[in-house]
Amino acid sequence: MIALDVTLTTREGARLIAPVGLSTPDVTPMSLQVIGGRHEVLFETGSGQALVEVMPDSEDVTFRWAFQRGGATYPNAMFAQRDSKYTRAAANLVGEVEALVGGAASKDDALRLIVDHVAGMFEYGHRNDDLYEGHDDMPQLCGLTRGSCVDINAFLIAYCRAAGIEAGYVTGYFIPEEKRTSTTDMHCWVVTRTAAGVQEWDIAHHMKMGAAQILPSLNPKPGVRVAMSHSMGWHVPALGVRDLKLLAEPMWLLPDGTWERAKLDIAFAGYDALR
Repeated sequence: MIALDVTLTTREGARLIAPVGLSTPDVTPMSLQVIGGRHEVLFETGSGQALVEVMPDSEDVTFRWAFQRGGATYPNAMFAQRDSKYTRAAANLVGEVEALVGGAASKDDALRLIVDHVAGMFEYGHRNDDLYEGHDDMPQLCGLTRGSCVDINAFLIAYCRAAGIEAGYVTGYFIPEEKRTSTTDMHCWVVTRTAAGVQEWDIAHHMKMGAAQILPSLNPKPGVRVAMSHSMGWHVPALGVRDLKLLAEPMWLLPDGTWERAKLDIAFAGYDALR
């Protein structure tokens, strides 16, 4: 059995919203139980992804997923261009992309140039602000920049799409080998589609493991992962939300329209079944 329990304490005056999970070629959700409240299914209109709004009737709410190995191919909607500040490259960044890949013989050659270039632009670390804070699009970087997996992968998506390469952004839970039955970590990765096929990229984990070369591989850092959602720039009319960065874990939607992360207790079973 592969199972994930995400539990939180309810909160007065805020709406509880959560993703339902995402099938990947490696692992797919079979079911989701919401324990501790009634729920309504809502949809992100750009991709058709489902999410739930929970109306709690107890002190705690648990989201309980069951998974199995194998699943569907990544959806076409994940690779679609979106007019969002989170994925749209600034004009000077587009010029940089064109200069970098203009002489590439193929999109696969261009992708190799892009991955190496983006990896060379970052040192891994968490920032106090978002890479794109204060911007209406993904800005050009002027030198070595500190960034988390979110920053690195958002930049990689903008770079790939500016080069005409299909790329999608996936977010889920990462369960490290040293924990196996619990985690505090969300994680994200990038998926590309070219003549070479579908490839998954995790620059941040290659950096954390001190890898000499970034390869299309999910787990250079030992662990397993389950996906929750894809893409950035969500539109959820049922919530009055437009161009939300993403929804990858249970979140509080506050009365003033802002979002706040919930304090989560995350338990996992079935680590060896995903190795």
